Amino acid sequence: SVGGCQRPPALLRQPGMAEAEAAGDAGLGPGSGSGSGSAQEDAELAAVIGATVPTGFEQTAAEEVQEKLGSASRISKDRGKIYFEVPARSLPQVHRLRSVDNLFVVVQEFKDYQFKENKEDALKDLEDLVKKLHWTNPLKVWELNNSLKKKKTKRKKHNLQSPASREKISDGGEEGGADHNNTNDQEDCDQNPVAVEPAGGQDIEKPQGVASKNGVEEEEEDNRQSDVKAEVQASSESETKTGDGQTGEGEAKVLRFRVTCNRAGEKHCFTSNEAARDFGGAVQEHFQWKADMTNFDVEVLLNIHNNEVVVGIALTEESLHRRNITHFGPTTLRSTLAYGMLRLCDPQPTDIIVDPMCGTGAIPIEGAAEWPYCYHIAGDNSPQAVKRAANNICSLLRKNESKDSSTAMGVPLDIIQWDICSLPLRTGSVDIVVTDMPFGKRIGSKKKNWDLYPACLMEIGRICTPGTGRAVLLTQDKKCFAKALSRVGHIWRRAQTVWVNVGGLHAAVYLLRRTWERAEERRSFW
Repeated sequence: SVGGCQRPPALLRQPGMAEAEAAGDAGLGPGSGSGSGSAQEDAELAAVIGATVPTGFEQTAAEEVQEKLGSASRISKDRGKIYFEVPARSLPQVHRLRSVDNLFVVVQEFKDYQFKENKEDALKDLEDLVKKLHWTNPLKVWELNNSLKKKKTKRKKHNLQSPASREKISDGGEEGGADHNNTNDQEDCDQNPVAVEPAGGQDIEKPQGVASKNGVEEEEEDNRQSDVKAEVQASSESETKTGDGQTGEGEAKVLRFRVTCNRAGEKHCFTSNEAARDFGGAVQEHFQWKADMTNFDVEVLLNIHNNEVVVGIALTEESLHRRNITHFGPTTLRSTLAYGMLRLCDPQPTDIIVDPMCGTGAIPIEGAAEWPYCYHIAGDNSPQAVKRAANNICSLLRKNESKDSSTAMGVPLDIIQWDICSLPLRTGSVDIVVTDMPFGKRIGSKKKNWDLYPACLMEIGRICTPGTGRAVLLTQDKKCFAKALSRVGHIWRRAQTVWVNVGGLHAAVYLLRRTWERAEERRSFW
């Protein structure tokens, strides 16, 4: 029992987990690592991995995991998360998944955790839970993951010494002008740390900033509260910064940690700040680690969604969706969302794939990296966007060169400045069109969309192959898109709609299929 209440059974139990608590926490105090054990044990170690994915593309991520890792995934009730089990030796392949944003190893999961109605009792239960969890195997997985990251960092430092890596196309303007957080989903949009003193002290909260793709406030999801993310420092006042990380002769480094709590639901009598503060204090007492909000070694995750509780350890420091983009624009699309859109249209070898409104090039760059046997064409009417995309393509080329300079090749991708309403492409010459259409907030306007959307649908209908052509289009201006689609129903049929969350905005990804109807050659339509 936890704090006097019946402890619910774990939904997913860690394979090979030690039952004895003493054995479970061996080697995790100050002056030791996580006790990785023998190489053979590490090779046989299995882990339950949790992954955050673009909201709406959970099934796409599950299919990728099955295809590339051979593991079945379970989609969480909390949208935007999947869980799957893999051998620890497969961690490098896990990090190469294209559809996942952040990764964590599950310490334990509770399907129906019974929270007390009284705040003090509920928080006491969370404190007591720390001692009951089986930490050994997840910490071994974390340590193995950490060693992989160190090897990768060493390779990067070596490659930075190459003269080729310093080559760069001049952007001629503002580079990375938009905050990276502008493209974050609702699950990880609140990034400003909240420093909270230990239990017994007074809570000091700073207003948490919310950034979204189009500069508007996050909207609450239907039938639930928005996730609240708090990063809490549960340290004792006697610890000072000068003492942090200082170890005596012959002592190993004392691990530093922080706790991040994600909470969703209306029936909790505590805030995410309070849960993270008390849970973090118990973690510190249990392991004798030192709390550090910024220079931490271990990030412990406490995910609470209604009565579902998942405790995990983060395996990614930075979201994987930033892998391709070095030059950001005002509405840069996540690489993971771009992958989901591309996968939706099922590209085949030799397909010609066009993004007519490419912005910083997230979609064609992701396409060229994952589907190199297709030919990708990107374009935009903004010269600044074209320059940013060109710089991002250059970064991709440098990355490919650094992997293996002896076999480095170019990418099947070209970028052009053009007008979406008059594309310099032959009628029926394109297999797939994938693009992020203007929402009418940061770029363009809702009023302009009423003319732009039907003109765009007609022009991409003209260049797409009748009968087999398809288009995947992302927009938040759903009313305008529905009206435009009804006007071009003779050349486009809607096959599927995926509802997604883009920076707190409820948007939709539409899969359209080209009919056999002949499209009008030029702009008599508008």
